[in-house]
Amino acid sequence: MKYCWQQPGLSADRQAEIVLAEMTEDEKYAWLSGPMAIPLGDEPLPEGAIGSAAFYPGIPRLGIPAMQQSDASLGITALGNVRPGDNATALPSSLLLASTFNPDMAERSGKMVGREAFAKGFNVQLAGGANVIREPRGGRNFEYLSEDPLLTGVMAGHSVLGIQSQHVVSTVKHFAVNAQETGRVVVSSDLDEAAMRESDLLAFEIAIDTGKPGAVMPGYNLVNGEWASENAFLLNKVLKGDWRYPGWVMSDWGATHSAAKAALAGLDVQSGANLDQQAWFDRPLREAVAAGIVPQGRIDDMVRRILRSLFAVGAIEHPAQPGGDIDYMAHRLVAQREAEQGIVLLKNRHSLLPLKKGAKRLLVVGAHADQGVLAGGGSSAVTPVGSLRLPGIDFMGIATDKVYQPSPPLHAIRAESGAASVDFHSGEDIASAVEQARDADAVIVFAEEWRSEALDAQGLALDDKQNQLIAALAASHQQVIVVLETGGAVTLPWLDDVAAVLQAWYPGSGGGEAIAGVLFGRVNPSGRLPVSFPLHEQQLPQPSQIDPQTTTSLPGVPVKGDILHIDYNVEGSDVGYRWYARTRQKPLLPFGYGLSYTTFSSSHLSASRQGAGIEVSLDVTNTGDRPGAEVVQIYIQPVNKAYVPRLAAFARVELAAGESRQVTLMLEPKVIACWHSESGQWVIAGGEYEIAAGRHAAEFMLTCTLVLPEQRFGRQRQPKTTSA
Repeated sequence: MKYCWQQPGLSADRQAEIVLAEMTEDEKYAWLSGPMAIPLGDEPLPEGAIGSAAFYPGIPRLGIPAMQQSDASLGITALGNVRPGDNATALPSSLLLASTFNPDMAERSGKMVGREAFAKGFNVQLAGGANVIREPRGGRNFEYLSEDPLLTGVMAGHSVLGIQSQHVVSTVKHFAVNAQETGRVVVSSDLDEAAMRESDLLAFEIAIDTGKPGAVMPGYNLVNGEWASENAFLLNKVLKGDWRYPGWVMSDWGATHSAAKAALAGLDVQSGANLDQQAWFDRPLREAVAAGIVPQGRIDDMVRRILRSLFAVGAIEHPAQPGGDIDYMAHRLVAQREAEQGIVLLKNRHSLLPLKKGAKRLLVVGAHADQGVLAGGGSSAVTPVGSLRLPGIDFMGIATDKVYQPSPPLHAIRAESGAASVDFHSGEDIASAVEQARDADAVIVFAEEWRSEALDAQGLALDDKQNQLIAALAASHQQVIVVLETGGAVTLPWLDDVAAVLQAWYPGSGGGEAIAGVLFGRVNPSGRLPVSFPLHEQQLPQPSQIDPQTTTSLPGVPVKGDILHIDYNVEGSDVGYRWYARTRQKPLLPFGYGLSYTTFSSSHLSASRQGAGIEVSLDVTNTGDRPGAEVVQIYIQPVNKAYVPRLAAFARVELAAGESRQVTLMLEPKVIACWHSESGQWVIAGGEYEIAAGRHAAEFMLTCTLVLPEQRFGRQRQPKTTSA
């Protein structure tokens, strides 16, 4: 059967218009509000739903498939075991992905997520975490990418590109300034427009421009006193106005607070309506249209945007069906290769690593390293078959496990090391662990820090027991290596006492093999930190935290306490490494930091204007005796120090031993510019700029200068229609 939209040469916009003209009002509203497609209590699964985050019914007479929506950036989840026995590949945390500084890897792993989603019958993936990490203790930091807007935007955009290449719509989320989980439904992120445009919004702007995501999801939080899901500045003025975004805006689950106000502010879909006070975008929205408060054209605009996005990625021409073939072994290798590129070597005293193969005895300690690798909790938690599940938290009425994904480092170390004996100790009894370590050639301690949606870290320290274990082992053994599995930056009070440290984040399926590969030299570590590691909380712009007992964090429950305002104007656009530079503080470990088993040198840095852009080139040489990858980081700052250095370009460069290569990069102009709210423009101030090649954000190896004329661009544009 041929449908009305199946005509050669039609654009996605035209196809959407044709289908929209044939839809009934009931069919339209069925796509504007829907429950979570995971049963709560005695609620049945919606008819036709696979079981996932959301389901919206198809329109068979028009050839329009149902929308089946799944979480998240790290793989295809089955929250609450909604699909018993379902298997899925778990990607490493987004922090690890950002540590690769490799957009190609982001696109490759995104394609893997898209392939699995499509094969399982999903055509919308709730992926694309693009929040700048402002709060180092944030519970969802492992789902986000970095503290830098350029790195965040580029990596998120390429991940979206990969997902959408497989006929699956991807979101970007959580728009915007969604920095913490404690009190997330009552916290207002307060930040001036210029600072927001130069940081959090810039990350989303780059991600949207790069990846063309089909949907955008606002967060639970408020922004400058208005809920993100009904914030006209964010949705109408910036997203749909200035950026001309053509896709749809879906709320987070249980984050809709009104009908007319939200619709007129730019929200297109109420997600997880059974978690809200009522199905705002059903009867209340119909009544607002009937009363003339909301124009009928606004309803059509909502549906048109959804259709347009589905057509744009081929989700309608190529409908996803459950039961597709998935090569889990190939996908596991994708996850492993990502982990191998993103593990960061933080310390390597006397070049202890890579460990020599063939040791008599190695001791592996802690963090269930005999069972698997830790994963973050919440809606993004992927649980492959064979995972270890321990008690976690209650998440929106669903019991959410603390998951260890089945890639045991102990087994991988045994396979990789060639050691005569590799023993394991849980680390629960510190004295026993110290005794077991005495005759080991080396001790590999796994330390963990679990974070989850709806659960911020309380402070930046590992728990006392783990710190005591590491300190005791380091005091009795010279060859102690610590492998960190954490959801963000942590303090390291024992850093001076141990021989080596690897930051493995949450390394996903194949994470154990990746860790072992780095430990024994099959992999030369090349990851770089996408976030700064503070010495202590007092270095942060917000040293103290909200007491989680004084407020509420979960949607769908009565609000406890007043709206809580967090003043992010303290740091403004100077997030992370920029904050340390501005306040002249030295963090424990800076953004962009990471060691290698080889050495690199850079030379001949030059910069020139190429039309309206700036081109930078330099020569990079591997001066060591083994192949490796250098991460080129280019920072820029006005000579008059009008702002602190900002990352303006980066590239991961693979080099054989002794190889040299010229690397040429174009700088991102919006990083160089500042936002002028009065004129609604980006402005690059005329004058002399210092351009630096950095080993990391706190150490520049080469510098040059370039004089730039004043440039203005991106003049504010109004939405196409006042109803959009």
